[in-house]
Amino acid sequence: MSPPRSKAIASAAGMLRGRMRAALRTRGGDSGEGAGRWTSPGTQERPNGYLFNRTPPPPGESRKWEDWELPCYITSFLTIVILGVGLNAKPDLTLETWAHQKALERLQQQQEVASDE
Repeated sequence: MSPPRSKAIASAAGMLRGRMRAALRTRGGDSGEGAGRWTSPGTQERPNGYLFNRTPPPPGESRKWEDWELPCYITSFLTIVILGVGLNAKPDLTLETWAHQKALERLQQQQEVASDE
């Protein structure tokens, strides 16, 4: 009974390898034109050596902010502040803290009972 089973596994593995090869051929690598299915060759001829390919402003002039920068920086700062305050102010709801408080209450009750007698 084992030979038909191994033959089925071998044929399934061969079919899977064939599909994988076809997928790799269409997705990655060079498709002959210098660009794959998911990439394009780009327009820049060579790197210019600047961070994010931005040329620095002339001396004595500051860089002009883009439209998205101020709202992004404000939102990021407020998020950090809100999370910092909120996470520090949250109540301690751990099991250990609850058990500690219950143990203290029981001890206090036992001391009251002992002092009444």
